[in-house]
Amino acid sequence: MTTGEVVEAAAVPRVVSILSALLQRVAERNDAAAAEGALAAAAEGRRRPVSAFQGLTKPAISIGGYLERIFRFASCSPSCYVVAYIYLDRFLRRRPALAVDSFNVHRLLITSVLTAVKFVDDICYNNAYFARVGGISLVEMNYLEVDFLFGIAFDLNVTPAAFASYCSVLQSEMAYLDPPAPVDAPRLHCYSAGTSDHHHDDPAAAAATAAGCHRHSQQQPQLTV
Repeated sequence: MTTGEVVEAAAVPRVVSILSALLQRVAERNDAAAAEGALAAAAEGRRRPVSAFQGLTKPAISIGGYLERIFRFASCSPSCYVVAYIYLDRFLRRRPALAVDSFNVHRLLITSVLTAVKFVDDICYNNAYFARVGGISLVEMNYLEVDFLFGIAFDLNVTPAAFASYCSVLQSEMAYLDPPAPVDAPRLHCYSAGTSDHHHDDPAAAAATAAGCHRHSQQQPQLTV
């Protein structure tokens, strides 16, 4: 079996499809809101906030296909996608003017996963490789990484409680995607109660923002509108 066949044979973790479905729904909602807002902004002479993550056109590849591509070629552990989700939520909370849509979600994903894999996994590919996987230049990949790190104030620590909380959000998303079955739904297998961590975070304390695409309930953080 060739290397390519081994990569293709690798099963995509459930967390990848769940995260892509969640972000797809968020992007579609914000696309519709942006279309309405653009008309109002044009009438009032206002300009849309500029972001390094904002593309001029929508990528041809879907969010799900993009995340699967990252998984197949970047060899990230499933935990990286949960941590990337946490980082993305932190980034958006600190930049409420930026909403996830079809023009920026791919760059946000490749950058958040790159940041997460460097912090979580023992072995990872360099920025040049991630740039090729993400379909962007190395210069852009480096710039997005720096901008993202400053955007989250270099807050890379994730406590076991925070990790479990975000896993619960993704678990709820899985229940939303899959109709209830007579038996218990399978869990994500992305958190162990005995996992040790030296990090700190309290995502449940964040208030919901009016302009962003992420709201936080009293118990769990959510990247939804």
